[in-house]
Amino acid sequence: MYQNILVALDGSSSSKRALKEAVGLAALTKGLVHALYVVDKTPLFSYAGYYDPITFIDAVRKDGRSVLQDAERACAGADVECHAELDETNNLSDDVASAVLRHADQAHADLLVMGTHGRRGVRRLVIGSVAEQVVRFSRCPVLLIREEDKHKAVAG
Repeated sequence: MYQNILVALDGSSSSKRALKEAVGLAALTKGLVHALYVVDKTPLFSYAGYYDPITFIDAVRKDGRSVLQDAERACAGADVECHAELDETNNLSDDVASAVLRHADQAHADLLVMGTHGRRGVRRLVIGSVAEQVVRFSRCPVLLIREEDKHKAVAG
C-alpha cells in the first residue's frame, strides 16, 4: 500500500481534488502526505517587462504558503501526518515537472498525486503539460485527478 504519498499542489480546483484524494488514501493506509507547491520562476529569467519580478514572486510564494496551510489543515482533519514544502525552480532548464519528480525521489514516494487541467490539442502543445512530463518520467505510480467537468449536466 501507499505509505509515502506526494501531492503536487498549485491552488487550482483539480489540485484541491488531488489533495482530497491523497488525504483519503493516506487515511486508509495510515500513510504520510508530502504536500508540495512549486514556485515557477523560469519566466522571470528572461523577462524584461513592466512589473516588479520580486513583487510577483513574493505574491506567488504567499499563495503557495496559503495552499500548503490548507493541505496541512486537510491532513490534520483526517488525522494524517503531513510534510508541507514550498520549492522554487532554480534556472532556465529547471521546471515544475522536474521539481515534482525530484521531490518524489527525495520523499521515496510510493504514489504521486496531482491535478490535471485536461487541455488538448494546440493549447496543450503551446502551454505544455506538467502532468504529462511527470507521468513520462516518474519512477513511481502517478494518479492524475482531472478538474470537474463544468459542462457536465447535473442530474436532478
